[in-house]
Amino acid sequence: MQFFRSINKIEAMTFDLDDTLYNNEPIIRRAEEALQAHIAKHHKSAAALSANDWLALKQAAIKKDLRLASDMGQLRRVVLTAALSNTSPEKLVTDLTNSGELSDAVEACFNCFYDARSNFELADDVHEALKAVSSKLPLVGITNGNVNAQKVGIDGYFETIFHASTSRPMKPARDMFDEAAALLHIAPKHILHVGDNIIKDVQGAVNAGYQAAWFACNRPMNLANEPVSVLPHVALDNLNELTHFL
Repeated sequence: MQFFRSINKIEAMTFDLDDTLYNNEPIIRRAEEALQAHIAKHHKSAAALSANDWLALKQAAIKKDLRLASDMGQLRRVVLTAALSNTSPEKLVTDLTNSGELSDAVEACFNCFYDARSNFELADDVHEALKAVSSKLPLVGITNGNVNAQKVGIDGYFETIFHASTSRPMKPARDMFDEAAALLHIAPKHILHVGDNIIKDVQGAVNAGYQAAWFACNRPMNLANEPVSVLPHVALDNLNELTHFL
């Protein structure tokens, strides 16, 4: 554990999820593979799309509605709707009013991905850390992703989990930080946010008046390799070090 700033009394903690509690990249890769296998089996036309075709649909969706950049679930539904209906990027629509077979097919694809995306178990030491901290302090999750916390088995540690959406901009925007502080009825200066991303988590937390603990489980923790503009209050070697602040 390395301190960069003095720490106020901590009365609550907020947590990023992806790449803080678990390595998200291989999980997403497996989920994408499961989705593509489902599409190959049930939707031959969409299965013929290249990686660049899928990217073009995604970029077109965000261009037409910038809010989709903060909502991974809705963005995926919009892109799947276009792909399954053979809609070009130029004619893609972001207001999903379709029903019937297309809607059912899109939901089946989405659920295939979502189920696989949340099909993993946390390491025992992560559960131990969350259990220890949540027994003493209220915890809130703040994530730009859309993992199913109940399926992963972490929902019981948190008062609630805020997910970025079309109405809730993703970090480093301060909206979710402000919402968490309001829910907890605790001043931001007494909340410690734990996250892996120096910009989205550390800078976002500090800009919202929080204290920030930097911890990444998916890569070597070397600040020289990170886009540092704001230092965290503390860098952790492991999540169990959070018990130091209890």
